[in-house]
Amino acid sequence: MNLSFQKLFYAIATVFALFAILILAKPILIPLSIALLMSFILYPLATKFETGRIGKTFAAFLSIFVVILIFAVVIYFFSTQIMSVAQDFTHFKDKIINAFTDVTVYINNNVSFVDNLERDELFNRMKAWLTDSTGFLLSKTVNGTATMLAGLLATIVFTFLFLIYRDGLTQAFLAFSPEDKRNRVFKMFKSVQQVGQKYLFGMLFLTLVIGLANSVGLLIIGIDNPFLFGFLGAALAIIPYIGTTMGAIIPVIYAFVSYNSIWTAVAVALLFWAVQLVSDNFLTPKIVGGSLKINALTAILSLFIGAAVWGLAGMILFLPFTAMLRVICEEFEELKPLALIMGEQNEDENENTGKISVWWEKIKKTIFEIIHSNYNT
Repeated sequence: MNLSFQKLFYAIATVFALFAILILAKPILIPLSIALLMSFILYPLATKFETGRIGKTFAAFLSIFVVILIFAVVIYFFSTQIMSVAQDFTHFKDKIINAFTDVTVYINNNVSFVDNLERDELFNRMKAWLTDSTGFLLSKTVNGTATMLAGLLATIVFTFLFLIYRDGLTQAFLAFSPEDKRNRVFKMFKSVQQVGQKYLFGMLFLTLVIGLANSVGLLIIGIDNPFLFGFLGAALAIIPYIGTTMGAIIPVIYAFVSYNSIWTAVAVALLFWAVQLVSDNFLTPKIVGGSLKINALTAILSLFIGAAVWGLAGMILFLPFTAMLRVICEEFEELKPLALIMGEQNEDENENTGKISVWWEKIKKTIFEIIHSNYNT
């Protein structure tokens, strides 16, 4: 086997250049990426509006308006619970400091890290430090909110443009390929679109199921604002592997500082662990994994690479884009080894996920019936 160091150098240089572009152009690429995925999920709705003799521009506007209206209803539903938690923040802050102070003093009394450590002095110092940090975090939050609103506006604009110019963009990309292979390239674009669409629909359905399971469990345990904490954990579950754990930390701390019994916090932790166990081993592989068709190693690598390049947004976006990349690699002979590396290779795992295939196939058929009919036309 001959190894060309020149080609290897070009390949490594291309990878580094790609990462440099992703990092430097992050402010524009993140809204573009989110808008691309949003246009995938809004495409069936936009085409449905267009069948009623509505132009593409107005159909795209109506589709985006429906999404904004849904988000507004969700925010309104949770607003009272958010305000209730915010009003009790000072009380929670003192309880957290008290708990941290007691644990620190107990450890110091048994291990003796610091001589003559006084509880009241430690409590006052912790409270002063937290007060100073709160002001700093508030200023960072204001700046971050302004950046987020700008990115949100850019995402809405890009989504609107993708929807109204989708045919022209498709024809433009097809023009780069030879004329005799354009049908094949068009099928590849359709497969890429279907992967993004199925992933988003799957994640929305999974978020709804996990959110309801968390909320009902918290309601049974007796936690205040169960739907807020339940769906917060479900929303964070979008981040693969670690999202559910991140979502469990907040309600566990809330239960620990709000209730006298430590068993309440333990019950909340066990609830989220049970939901995560069912979700990771049964729901996610069948609902989301079936559309992604990438193995766990590739998913974890995309998670870490996305976090390193784009932070939290990268952790969410890189997984579906990796699945789309796999579809593209399958169409080129030179890139098929990469598609094989990224693809599912363990048939036993697929057999295990078949336990819930019957009911999921029925749900999936109902959800995607309109989508497939639009594709065929």
